[in-house]
Amino acid sequence: MSEPVLKAVAEAGYTTPTPIQAQAIPIVLMGRDVLGTAQTGTGKTAGFTLPLIDILAGGRARARMPRALILEPTRELADQVAHSFDKYGKNSPLSMALLIGGVNYTEQEKLLDRGVDVLIATPGRLIDHFERGKMMLTGVQIFVIDEADRMLDMGFMPDIERIGKMLPPLRQTLFFSATMAPEMRRLADKFLSNPKEIEVARQATTAESIAQFAINVPHKLKREALRALLRSEEVKNAIIFCNRKRDVDILAKSLIRHGFDAAALHGDMDQSTRTGTLEKFKRGEIGILVASDVAARGLDVQGLTHVFNFDVPTHPEDYVHRIGRTGRAGLNGRAFTLVSGEDGKYLAQIKSLIARDIPVMEMQGFDVGAEEMAAAEPEDQGSRRGRRGGKDRGERKDRGGERGERGGRKRSGAKSADAATEAAPRQSRPESVRSEPVRPEPVRPEPVRSEPVRSEPVRNEPVRAEDAQNDQPRERVAREPRRDEPRRDDSRRDDNRRRDRDDREPPVVGMGDHVPDFLLRPVRRAANS
Repeated sequence: MSEPVLKAVAEAGYTTPTPIQAQAIPIVLMGRDVLGTAQTGTGKTAGFTLPLIDILAGGRARARMPRALILEPTRELADQVAHSFDKYGKNSPLSMALLIGGVNYTEQEKLLDRGVDVLIATPGRLIDHFERGKMMLTGVQIFVIDEADRMLDMGFMPDIERIGKMLPPLRQTLFFSATMAPEMRRLADKFLSNPKEIEVARQATTAESIAQFAINVPHKLKREALRALLRSEEVKNAIIFCNRKRDVDILAKSLIRHGFDAAALHGDMDQSTRTGTLEKFKRGEIGILVASDVAARGLDVQGLTHVFNFDVPTHPEDYVHRIGRTGRAGLNGRAFTLVSGEDGKYLAQIKSLIARDIPVMEMQGFDVGAEEMAAAEPEDQGSRRGRRGGKDRGERKDRGGERGERGGRKRSGAKSADAATEAAPRQSRPESVRSEPVRPEPVRPEPVRSEPVRSEPVRNEPVRAEDAQNDQPRERVAREPRRDEPRRDDSRRDDNRRRDRDDREPPVVGMGDHVPDFLLRPVRRAANS
């Protein structure tokens, strides 16, 4: 390599290349495609960064047309590669831009307008800039896909295939990963042309410098067992991995309440908080980092002493990457995995993948035998279901959380019993006795259904003989209702019907006992009839 690159490597403190670097760098400098597989922590990032700087040193950047593209699955990995480029390329005039989510577009667009040689990006943000018309990828000479298997797990394959169509057909493509699934090999056939395959160690193997242990513990005692481990081990700094993001926040708050210097890191946090937390952890200002698998790939923390798997990973490849955060660059590390109940099947898959046994460590008061674990499994699963519901509502606390879960189940049982007791009388209640809720009706003036009571005889009305003799004023005689006529108070349903009818049409006023004169006249027949 060139003198400026070798000088930067010497200033970084490296004197001997790792196996992956010793085999990959000459092939990359020859311009051939590379498919590299090696254990995590063996220097794959420098394996493509160093020759890339050396190749691009003789050219010149043009506005909005990068000459090299490096794709990373996560923001943390992209930021780490950017730091490596700054470290190894400080004696070179090459420029670099970092395109990741969670950062303002304006600053990134200014860098692209100025012209960059190396573009380090995540797939989503890269496509966003391309669709905005802020860049062209026709000038890319070297295309690097780092952590290719992680790209597959995160569902980035359609985006990578789309990005590949934007690139020129004549280019150099580099694939680097710690594991190489069969799906990745089929994808590599689409991008690579006569690649040189480099496999330093067997796929999905762990470094011999990492001491691995498994601890059988019921799930409800996992936090207590983890705290006991942190106090018994000589922990300088450690990463604790959880399978779910919400568990990361809950566990971090639990450790802080118990006096540990801990912080959380997961994908739902904003980028500034993630970057700040990671920098504090690397500087030693934070001793324990509780993280999701976003920190399992490619994260380089010098001198990391311990890794704890609070949850057994469901994908055995993730175990290789998790514990690979320690024991890097030839240093020793220790990895502990807490196993409870149904996690045994995942641990068996991990042992099969790495082709080695993970010894079971005995902890005083926490280690449980196989029979006891099997007996505790139903309760463990029930507590998981209760804990899952509590965490979704944000109601579960650290201490006494199990009591809260049991109380929640009792309350739910009591509630169901009360519902049953209420349902029983409701079913036995006769239909006629059921009471229906009565909605308040607006106050309406009562319609007049009959002639008003008059104190004097009405003009032009015939006076009955009795009234004429007694010379008394005629009073209205109340008409008895017919037998088939429903009474007003007989049924509420009839009242409702009357209200509906009253609302729709004006009231009908009856004639009472009065009969007009023309109705009393005899009908005369015509002469011709």
